[in-house]
Amino acid sequence: MNDRITSVRLSSVRLPLDVPISDAKVLTGRQRPMTEVAMLFAEIATAQGHEGLGFGYSKRAGGPGQFAHAVEIAPDLLGEDPSDIPRLWEKLVWSGASVGRSGLSIQAIAAMDIALWDLKARRAGLPLAKLLGAHRDSVRCYNTSGGFLHAPIEQVLENASAALERGIGGIKIKVGQPDTRADLARVEAVRAHLGDAVPLMVDANQQWDRPTARRMGRAMEEYGLTWIEEPLDAYDHEGHAALVSCLDTPVATGEMLTSVAEHAALIRAGAADILQPDAPRIGGITPFLRLTALAEHHRLQLAPHFAMEIHLHLAAAYDQEPWVEHFEWLEPLFDERIEIVAGRMAVPSRPGLGLTLSEQAVKWTVDQAVIA
Repeated sequence: MNDRITSVRLSSVRLPLDVPISDAKVLTGRQRPMTEVAMLFAEIATAQGHEGLGFGYSKRAGGPGQFAHAVEIAPDLLGEDPSDIPRLWEKLVWSGASVGRSGLSIQAIAAMDIALWDLKARRAGLPLAKLLGAHRDSVRCYNTSGGFLHAPIEQVLENASAALERGIGGIKIKVGQPDTRADLARVEAVRAHLGDAVPLMVDANQQWDRPTARRMGRAMEEYGLTWIEEPLDAYDHEGHAALVSCLDTPVATGEMLTSVAEHAALIRAGAADILQPDAPRIGGITPFLRLTALAEHHRLQLAPHFAMEIHLHLAAAYDQEPWVEHFEWLEPLFDERIEIVAGRMAVPSRPGLGLTLSEQAVKWTVDQAVIA
C-alpha cells in the first residue's frame, strides 16, 4: 500500500437560486418551483498529503438524506488505498446495501467516488479528462438555464441571444405545458429567433403521454430539432423505443435514472438515440465509465445531464462527439470558471477537476462532518 486515506470531510451546502425555477412538472402540478439546490461535497485527504474534491446534488428533496447516508458509510474509506477506486466504490455500495443499489443510497456515494478520481488525477498532475484518456480538448455545449417555463418568451429569446454571445453553441428550451399549442408557439418563436443554423433542443420533462408525445414529435419535425428530451416518463422504455422508431428527430433520455442497471435496461429496449446519464445521480465516475463503455458498444450519442464541471471531463473521454449541458447555477461554489469559445467548452488544464471551493460555498454550508 503506497498511501492511505486519513480523512473524509463531508459538507452539506444549500445553494440558493436567483429566481424560483419552473419546468413542465411545476405547470402540471407535480412539483413546486425550485428555489435551491442541495449540494453534498466530499474532501478526501491521504497520509502522503494528497487531496481530492467531489460533489453530488439533489433538487428539492433528498439533500439531508444524502448527507446522512454519506456520513454513515464514509468511515469505511479510512485506511484504504485511494488508488483502488472501483473496489472502494463496491465497498461503499455494500456498506449500505440494505437500502438498495440505486437512488439516494447510490447518490450519497457519488461525491466520495468523484473525490477519489479527482485525487488520482491531481496526484498524476493531469486534468481528469487526460487521466481517463481524452478524445478531444473541448466539447460542444448548449445552454438550458435560459429556457425554463417560468420565463416569458421574450426573456427566453433574450437569454438565448446572451448565451450565443457568450460562445455557447446550442439552445435548449422547456416544453410540456398543459396547452400543447403554447409549446408549439414557443418552439416556433425560438427557432425563428435563432435561425436554422443554431442547434435547438426541447425538453418535456416527462410530461406527455404516448399519444401526445407522438403528435408533438411529428409537429416539431419541421423545426429541425437536435433532439426531443424526456417526452415520456423516464421509466417508459417501451414508449420511448416506439418514438425512436417513428420520429426523425432524435430522442434523448436517461437523466432521471439512478443506476447503471436502469440505463442498461433503457439501452436494451432501444429507447434512446442520445443517452443523458448524470454521474452524481448514478453514483459517481466509476459507474459512469461502466455505462459509457456500454453506450459506446451500442454506438449511442452522449449528452450528460447537469454538473458541467464534472461532465466536461467525462464527455471529453467519450469516443463519439458528445454535448455538455451549460448551467451557470453552480459557478458561485467554485473559484474557477470554464472557458467557452466558438460553441465549445474547453477542458481545464488544471489537475483533476480543476476546482476549488469558494468562500461563498463555505458560507452556504449548513452541516458538516469530518471522519478521521
